[in-house]
Amino acid sequence: MVKAVLFDLDETLLNRKESVLHFLSNQYDRLSSLKHIPKDDYKKRFVQLEKNGYVWKDVVYEQLVTEFSITDISKEALLEDYIQNFQHHCIPFPHLIPMLENLKEQHFKLGLITNGKEQFQINNIQALQITSYFDTILISESEGVKKPDPIIFQRALDRLEVPPDQSVFIGDHLENDVFAAKRVGMNVLWRSASNYEGIISITDLREIELWITKWNGGETYGN
Repeated sequence: MVKAVLFDLDETLLNRKESVLHFLSNQYDRLSSLKHIPKDDYKKRFVQLEKNGYVWKDVVYEQLVTEFSITDISKEALLEDYIQNFQHHCIPFPHLIPMLENLKEQHFKLGLITNGKEQFQINNIQALQITSYFDTILISESEGVKKPDPIIFQRALDRLEVPPDQSVFIGDHLENDVFAAKRVGMNVLWRSASNYEGIISITDLREIELWITKWNGGETYGN
C-alpha cells in the first residue's frame, strides 16, 4: 500500500519552461541594457544555453554577454537579477494545490526532492505556496548529494519513515527521477507525454491520485 508520495519540482510541479520565458520577457523589458538585442533572440538563446536548467546561469549569462556584446550591464548583475527575481515568475502546473490538498486530507506523507541551489529552490517552492504541504523537502545543494544518486531518495524515505515499496515518486526526468527512484524500489510515475516500456506516464497532476487508488486496491491510505 502506498503511504508516501514524493515529487520532483521543476517540470513536475513547477512549469519551469513557461516560468523561464515569463521571467526572460520581464527581464528584457526592465533592463535597457538589453534593448539592442531582439527580444525573441535573447529569450531563444538563453533557453538554448541553459539546457532545461542543467547549465547554471553564470555560464549562460557569460555567453550571452559575449554573443550579444552586452556592455552596459555585467554578467554578475544579470545573474543576480535572475536569482532575485525568477521566484516572482513561477507558474504552477494546473491542479497543483487541489492535488496536494487531496493527498494531505487522505493522510499521505508528502516529500519533495529537487536538484539545485538551496535558497533559489526554496524561493521557488515558497512562490508556489506549497511549502506547508510537505513533511520533508530535500534540495541537493544542502544535502550534499543530488539525483540520480540513490542516497537522496533513501534519505527522504528515512525521514518520512516509509519503506520504498510503500512510496511513489513523480518526476519528469527519465534517468534522474524515474529510473533512479525505481532502482531504490519506489513506485514511479513519469511526468511526460512520452512512452517508455514498463513506465507509467502521466500528463495531468490529477492522474496521481487515480494511480495511487488503483495501487491501493481502490482504497486511499487514510481510509
